[in-house]
Amino acid sequence: MPTLRLALCQVNPTVGDLTGNAERVRAWTRKAADSGAQLALFPELMVTGYPVEDLVFRRSFVAASRAALHRLAADLAADGLGDLPVLVGYLDADGPPQVSSDAEPGRGARNAAALLHRGEVVATYFKHHLPNYGVFDEDRYFVPGDTLTVVRVGGVDVALTICEDLWQAGGPFAVARQAGVGLVLSINGSPYELNKDDARLPLVRRRAAEAGAAIAYVNMVGGQDELVYDGDSLIVAADGTLLARAPQFVEHLLVHDVELPAAPEATGGATDLADGMRLVRHEVPGVPAAPTGPAATGGIIEPVADEAEVWQALVLGLRDYVDKNRFPSVVLGLSGGIDSAVAAALAVDALGPQRVVGVSMPSQHSSEHSRTDAEDLAKRTGLDYRVEPIQPMVDTFLANMSLSGVAVENLQARVRGVILMALSNQEGHLVLTTGNKSELAVGYSTLYGDSVGGYNPVKDVWKTLVWRLAKWRNADAARRGETPPIPENSIGKPPSAELSPGQLDSDTLPDYDVLDPILIGYVDGDLGRDGLIESGHDPAVVDKVLRMVDTAEYKRRQSAPGTKISMKAFGRDRRLPITNRWREDG
Repeated sequence: MPTLRLALCQVNPTVGDLTGNAERVRAWTRKAADSGAQLALFPELMVTGYPVEDLVFRRSFVAASRAALHRLAADLAADGLGDLPVLVGYLDADGPPQVSSDAEPGRGARNAAALLHRGEVVATYFKHHLPNYGVFDEDRYFVPGDTLTVVRVGGVDVALTICEDLWQAGGPFAVARQAGVGLVLSINGSPYELNKDDARLPLVRRRAAEAGAAIAYVNMVGGQDELVYDGDSLIVAADGTLLARAPQFVEHLLVHDVELPAAPEATGGATDLADGMRLVRHEVPGVPAAPTGPAATGGIIEPVADEAEVWQALVLGLRDYVDKNRFPSVVLGLSGGIDSAVAAALAVDALGPQRVVGVSMPSQHSSEHSRTDAEDLAKRTGLDYRVEPIQPMVDTFLANMSLSGVAVENLQARVRGVILMALSNQEGHLVLTTGNKSELAVGYSTLYGDSVGGYNPVKDVWKTLVWRLAKWRNADAARRGETPPIPENSIGKPPSAELSPGQLDSDTLPDYDVLDPILIGYVDGDLGRDGLIESGHDPAVVDKVLRMVDTAEYKRRQSAPGTKISMKAFGRDRRLPITNRWREDG
């Protein structure tokens, strides 16, 4: 049986940076070649970044993607890497966009993969299954392919597939079995959510059984707006054995020798098969010879604890949002509470303390411990700490306007927002807002006050998880002999907005241990009132919580983007009308 040395290039592209992404392919192909690889593969839409969203509709962008692909093939050959077959994702089109007046049935933009060899594009494949759920809108953008491409590399028949092709039974993997391939390549842009790595391996094993072939699954890594990709690339044998697995949340070259069945006698041309797909075969001659010496072993990285996984996702999502959008630094308010403390610790881990500004903005209602806890966090993390008292500014407003009650509470929050935005304008920082998912769900925030900001690192983190993350991060620091970044007092004290005397979150909201399970069922699980009550929740509390969630949609629509870590984040995942009179009580 022949052996192929595979190089799975788990890398971090940037949407729209065609030149930079191509340079990344060249650099990592060099690493793959130096490792003795005979076949290298890169993630879905590697050339353009993913998702490109409505850039698909710009014919200039599609043309630029195709030009960049052909230029990349030539550049790889000029680099002396032409003999190494390289599979990359790119944006293609064989007709006008589907939204245009000159659209043609069965033609349009394509989510595509290309095999580059000896300066040429020797084979292409168009994604067959197009996801249209959650964060995905691929039916809006792409036309599905109807042909499975099989390439013969190093004496092995290898099928090409893209991401969603793996998540649905039938189609390319069923045809791959009919074609008798020995290996299926799956290039992916699969966004992270908690415990997705637990679902990924069983899924790949099912497809290996369906195809009767080994699978090499490469996933991108990095942040793109709300999405973060975790990598977790892997190779599975035809019998489901896990052969190699890459780490999460870092760029990585996974190199592994895979023993595969030899291809039968060469066949060519196109063949019609079941499942509405055709089969096209290509021969790729002259690939690098099988390396001599010890076999390459990629190793198997074991998954980490949930809190560690989420923390890494939030750090990477924040870092890439800041760096890819070229912000020099970030600024956030430090209240001494748990949310701002966790957000600050994330920012320091993502960017370093020299790029994080924390501002304490005390009012007459701010407790002494809030001020000292904020200062303590600054000392622990080393961030740039400043104090800007807000009471003189609030008093100026109140001297000119007659306000009382909630209006005065919200005024304080909005003055703080003005201060943070002023520092952003003056010094170029990106403002981070720090409202957790529980607060966003029930509208427990002030528009243009504590909600002000360009990015929210804890937007998709339930309040109870915020506490768990804080405890985990401190314990992890202690384990490594470092100073825990988050003051214990910030973790242990009752949460409060401190906008009025003695105020606590529990004055308005159920305890978070009661609130979060209801919200998780309603928001993430789409349970209605009856389903929540059947799950054991108090009917009166359910009615109160659902009322708050339903009436806060207009606030959420205006909230800053933030890293998605759950199955249903506010924003792309959950799209409800603002004007909506439906209520779960009928």
